[in-house]
Amino acid sequence: MLILQNISKTFNPGTVNQKKALSNVSLELTDGDFATIVGSNGAGKSTLFNAVTGAFFVDEGRIYLDGENITYKPEHLRSRDIGHLFQDPQLGTAPHMTIEENLTLAYMRAGGKRYSGLSRISSKEKKDFRERLSQLDMGLEDRMKQPVGLLSGGQRQALTLLMATFVTPKILLLDEHTAALDPASAEKVLALTKKIISERKLTCLMVTHNMHQALELGNRTLMMDNGSIVLDVSGDERSKMTVDDLLTEFSRKAGEALDNDRILLSKNQ
Repeated sequence: MLILQNISKTFNPGTVNQKKALSNVSLELTDGDFATIVGSNGAGKSTLFNAVTGAFFVDEGRIYLDGENITYKPEHLRSRDIGHLFQDPQLGTAPHMTIEENLTLAYMRAGGKRYSGLSRISSKEKKDFRERLSQLDMGLEDRMKQPVGLLSGGQRQALTLLMATFVTPKILLLDEHTAALDPASAEKVLALTKKIISERKLTCLMVTHNMHQALELGNRTLMMDNGSIVLDVSGDERSKMTVDDLLTEFSRKAGEALDNDRILLSKNQ
């Protein structure tokens, strides 16, 4: 369970570059919730994720993860419980390390162990790595000794997803993790995402620019504007909602029309 209580964050306070990035954001995700988030550029979506991961400490409010107050918990300690995928496939993996070494790193970090070049894994763990890789259906189980830098964007993002969920995270954060991929790779990674979340019953927050995905994936849809959550729909209300309904409701709650071209174009996809 993730609970955000009135969190706020201002960057560069007291300067001409002052920016209120988050404003009294409150949110509660119960175990197994899968919520999608949409909003214009600068709405606060990625900033919200960074607040949860501990990339910075919030100015006000509290953050709880499975009942633990993590508001001032360091980022490297939070990473053991939080899976995080970025838009850039090159983030989240070490390109000069092999697939096996990357998996070992993720496995040991999730277990709170320190990795070094001398770290070794058992034959049983290697077998587990191969089995998990085979589930990606990309042939990576036969390339475990190859550097990750040789993989395609889709393969790297699929590998990153596997690493982020090696040990079941308390929450999985997906920040437009298919946006930089070609359509075929994006579809494959998204299908893999849905499969892992469903089978592992993960709690997940997913940022997307695709309005159809925002309504079709998961069980909740959030919309952000100017650092605040302006819409939170679920249940019957969400199931009956169309993309046009979502845009209309956003305009009503935010007091202005959505102006993100990528999002508006996606309504016709």
